[in-house]
Amino acid sequence: MPQVTSLDHLVLSVTDIARTIIFYSDALGMQAEQFTPADGSTRWALKFGTQKINLHEVNTPFAPHAATVAAGSADLCFLSDTEIVLWQAHFADLNIPIEDGPIKRTGATGPILSLYIRDPDGNLIEVSVPLP
Repeated sequence: MPQVTSLDHLVLSVTDIARTIIFYSDALGMQAEQFTPADGSTRWALKFGTQKINLHEVNTPFAPHAATVAAGSADLCFLSDTEIVLWQAHFADLNIPIEDGPIKRTGATGPILSLYIRDPDGNLIEVSVPLP
């Protein structure tokens, strides 16, 4: 049976691409990248590690797209090697409220310690540090 091996990218539907880029760059250290797909249009992505998040505005989604295109419907977990206390201080410096945490969770590869925040569209963002 065929089997997938990794995630290349995901698509995040947002209300304002510029505002989203600022948030993810400032809050999570992602790099904004403009790219041109085969159809010749101009699009934006947020890169981190070997992954990326393609950004689509909810009012002008690219085809094909999800059956229901909606901003604020995502729940994403990102891993970090930075200590949770440093993330707490960073979010406090940016006036980003921590919705929950630090709290222990179970990630794809084992135990993690997580903080929860929200992006400008209300997506739930979990920043996690692997636990020994």
